[in-house]
Amino acid sequence: MGLIMYGGNAKSDAMEAIAAAKAGNFELADQKIADAEASLVEAHHAQTGMLTQEAQGNHIQVTLLTVHSQDHLMTAIAFKDLAIEIIELHRRLEAN
Repeated sequence: MGLIMYGGNAKSDAMEAIAAAKAGNFELADQKIADAEASLVEAHHAQTGMLTQEAQGNHIQVTLLTVHSQDHLMTAIAFKDLAIEIIELHRRLEAN
């Protein structure tokens, strides 16, 4: 559940970062991206725990929830990366 929770938080923060940049508030946008990155670190810790268990021979049953949690994390990472690019575009537009 940590992957889903932290992934969701990261995606939400990235979306708020885009909205802040769109409004010209780049300080808030940068903070929201930092928050998203912090959530992704926590998600990676949860993922590493699962991978460590697997590597130690404690096989987990792959369920739809497990697959969903991995998908949620990867989507959040991609969304955060795109948010950074969108924020940069807003910075350039405001500079002109």
